[in-house]
Amino acid sequence: MQNKTVLRIAVQKSGRLYEDSVKLLKECGIDLRNVKDRLKTVSENFPLEVFFLRDDDIPEYVEDGVADIGIVGQNVLGEKGRQVKLVESLGFGKCRLSIAIPKNMEYDGVSTLQGKRIATSYPTLVKDFLSKHNVQASIHEISGSVEIAPGIGLADVVADLVSSGGTLFMNGLKEVETILDSQAVLVSNNKLDQERMAILEKLLFRIRSVKRANKSKYVLLNAPNDQLEKIISLLPGMRSPTVLPLAESGWSSVHCVLSEEEFWDKIEQLKAAGAEGILVVPIEKMIL
Repeated sequence: MQNKTVLRIAVQKSGRLYEDSVKLLKECGIDLRNVKDRLKTVSENFPLEVFFLRDDDIPEYVEDGVADIGIVGQNVLGEKGRQVKLVESLGFGKCRLSIAIPKNMEYDGVSTLQGKRIATSYPTLVKDFLSKHNVQASIHEISGSVEIAPGIGLADVVADLVSSGGTLFMNGLKEVETILDSQAVLVSNNKLDQERMAILEKLLFRIRSVKRANKSKYVLLNAPNDQLEKIISLLPGMRSPTVLPLAESGWSSVHCVLSEEEFWDKIEQLKAAGAEGILVVPIEKMIL
């Protein structure tokens, strides 16, 4: 019997992208059981084999074809410089690679970094950034606890990943330049065969449906019929809002989908237009 073709995906085995990567696959209806502390697992209901790897190794594994696709941060992707195809931005794991300096240090632009010692775990990205601005500095590559480098005299400034900025603040640093805005992305090998490409397209269909749902809310509201036209004009539905008559004469129930970005502004406008009893429901999947 011929072996069934499966798509091999590499995800982070631990760290900030692990939980969201596994969650995304499960939201796509992919059965992943007993994934904790395992290096490999196979889905029972989708042709997908999952490898759990160090995040720094994922671009190389995908480039070499050991894995067909992988979920990795753009920061790692940019640092490693591997020849892989960026397929989809996933919207989680958002952070930025930034230059941070001691709070009491004056900063007058990138030229301030001239001749400075910069501690970082991302020497390639930092070097490219400095070269772009014609700045020469000494780069000290270290892994982990980059933010303590100025405090112990190892460096003058740091280039590190920043989410909230709380870690920098606690170590007496302030953010002054953003080198790269990063998030989790799906990458693929450049030479996927036709069968694996077909599986990838099915996976992408599910991922995009989950992403759309996560960015949208299902809204139900009661509208007086004399304000119905105005209320409907405020609602950008997938095609048009659903309108159903209520048992009470002169009122209708309106159903629609609102994006997360415009949600609160639209709710305020709807209330001002006479909408009542507004109910907001999360969407699990959204298929277009």
